[in-house]
Amino acid sequence: MDKINILWADDEIDLLKPHILFLKEKGYNVKTVTNGDDAFELVKGEHFDIVFLDENMPGVSGLETLSQIKQLDSTLPVVMITKSEEESIMEDAIGSKIADYLIKPVNPNQLLLTLKKNLDHKRLIREKTNSGYQQEFRQIGMNLSDRLNFEEWVEMYKKLVFWELEIHGNKEGMAEILDMQKSEANNLFSRFIERNYINWLNGKDSNPPVMSHTLFKKKIVPVLDSEESVFVVVIDNLRFDQWKVIQPVVNELFRTEEEDIFYSILPTATQYARNAIFAGLLPSEIEKRFPKMWLNDEDEGGKNQFEADFLADQLRRLNRDVKHSYTKITNHNAGKKLAESVSNLMQNKLNVIVYNFVDMLSHSRTDMDVIRELADDETAYRSITLSWFNHSPLWDIFQQIAAKKATLIITTDHGTIRVKNASKLVGDRTVNTNLRYKQGRNMQWQKNDVMEVKNPSDAFLPKQNISSAFVFAKGDNFFAYPNNYNHYVNHYRDTFQHGGISLEEILIPFVVLKAK
Repeated sequence: MDKINILWADDEIDLLKPHILFLKEKGYNVKTVTNGDDAFELVKGEHFDIVFLDENMPGVSGLETLSQIKQLDSTLPVVMITKSEEESIMEDAIGSKIADYLIKPVNPNQLLLTLKKNLDHKRLIREKTNSGYQQEFRQIGMNLSDRLNFEEWVEMYKKLVFWELEIHGNKEGMAEILDMQKSEANNLFSRFIERNYINWLNGKDSNPPVMSHTLFKKKIVPVLDSEESVFVVVIDNLRFDQWKVIQPVVNELFRTEEEDIFYSILPTATQYARNAIFAGLLPSEIEKRFPKMWLNDEDEGGKNQFEADFLADQLRRLNRDVKHSYTKITNHNAGKKLAESVSNLMQNKLNVIVYNFVDMLSHSRTDMDVIRELADDETAYRSITLSWFNHSPLWDIFQQIAAKKATLIITTDHGTIRVKNASKLVGDRTVNTNLRYKQGRNMQWQKNDVMEVKNPSDAFLPKQNISSAFVFAKGDNFFAYPNNYNHYVNHYRDTFQHGGISLEEILIPFVVLKAK
């Protein structure tokens, strides 16, 4: 490995010889100058990995030299060293994006620490992260072998997401092992849902989890008791890991009062899960109460056109017929328009905003080659989500909500999973096109890959004819027809889909935030 090259600029450099000898003994190359002009000229002509810069030099000051160096190479780490503890100097240096700030007299170990922090931190963090996950790998495996309840599955998923975010970007070693452990967790979680889901819906379990149809009653209505206006933002298709990558940005303006996970109903698809959230009812109950507003898979027209009606009806049933609004954002301009009118919504007790970007991203990833290139794995998918959020009207909307000191709830209708394994399914023309769940007659499938619901009414799903059934893909499977099989497998493998059973699709975020 090549030696690290250090440039040290200080008008009293002779007094620092013991420190320079110490660094050379540690294997670093150190070149010294006594003024800012010489420092800048050397940086122009030679390669340095880091610069130590005295703040108070005669002639061109340290801060002026810092500015010149940053204009030349904004990525070069510069460590400011000064005798002064004045706050204004510290703020100027930090505002100029220094890598570190040391107060004289510095000791050799301080120098060593700042070098490791700025030049070796990625390797050290990676090694520490891998070591931490290695230690927890066995414990996670032991926990997975237990018969976990719904709360323990939530904690397990949070733990797996934590390690996934810690290890992300590391293509070697522990990342592959974590993927294998997560796949095992998904297989076991699918069996857990298979054993318990129908019982939860039919009242055979006295303590079911909060689910799509009970979310408003159990989690949102209690927040309406606060004095502030409440904004509920449903970001369609937002996974828990995607929430965790945008959380640091959101927390610049909000403090997290509650971070929870609830269970999406099946199918984990918008027309079922999001309608259930707003109606406070399961799909077959919605169909019965609103026969003209419920559309089945094969029906023409939008499947989520009546969410505002469902919301108003639910609020009346819950005796919370408060002044409220409902807004659906499906494009950038609509988002900008809403950001400009947040103040007009403050007269309402409750404002519900449905934001569709993440859902569009997952579908675009299937259809557009450029998106597939940009988001070819989980890390890239999260990165695109964060980049979008930072520059989106949604972040502008959040800033307006924070300025008005309103309460913000962020949640979603379901998540999404990157599918990898094709599962053959045969069906007639009435079978729907979703890759993660199928409903219809005369279907044949690979039994171990799916959860089967022979009688849709058991799962409170609409029954379109006497012999209709539902099947849900488990883990990272996706359905493919035998006709033209290889073409469809190659087209859809490694795309993000939803509708089936996985940790990523079912365990989804619910977050309550208060403006700082």
